[in-house]
Amino acid sequence: MAADDATARFYRENAATYASRERKPPATRLDQFLAALKPGAAVLELGCGGGQDSAYMISRGFEVTPTDASPELAAEAARLLDRQVEIVRCEELTWNEAFDGIWAEACLLHVPRAELAGALIRILAALRPGGRLHASFKAGTGEGRDELGRYYNYPSRAWLAQQFNDTGWAGVEVSEADGGGYDGKPTRWLHVAAVKSRTRGLPA
Repeated sequence: MAADDATARFYRENAATYASRERKPPATRLDQFLAALKPGAAVLELGCGGGQDSAYMISRGFEVTPTDASPELAAEAARLLDRQVEIVRCEELTWNEAFDGIWAEACLLHVPRAELAGALIRILAALRPGGRLHASFKAGTGEGRDELGRYYNYPSRAWLAQQFNDTGWAGVEVSEADGGGYDGKPTRWLHVAAVKSRTRGLPA
């Protein structure tokens, strides 16, 4: 993610509590994502937080590269996973066709609206042709902050789909679901599934 100072400070100061909270991986979404990949496929996780989702994918035999923008959260995840967790921000992504899948659960929602298109283009470049992305966002009507001071881009379903379509993604599907979050507030979630076309190039 590309977090502003206040958001980065929240995760820096609350990394241990955030990473160790009682949270089960979203098994249904993970299973749907992994089922579309070949066994043992290479998966990049953006914003791995405490590392629980990476642990789930590793346990199922996938080659996972966990990353987080927060050094403190990366350290927490490394302890859980017993492996290195790279510190990577979306604006620093330089991989080129290195992964079969990218998992970005509750991660890209912190990317400023003006920077989201650029992030989606870099993520697209990191996927191999035919590769798949899962990403989730908190729904809304415009950017803002939660009660904990964290920035969110709060997209509508239509706006979000347009961002993906305009940046060269194929097979874009946006679903909605009610849930919660770390702040304990009821949350409307937008879950995006998208594919890197085997033939279509990046937008000019």
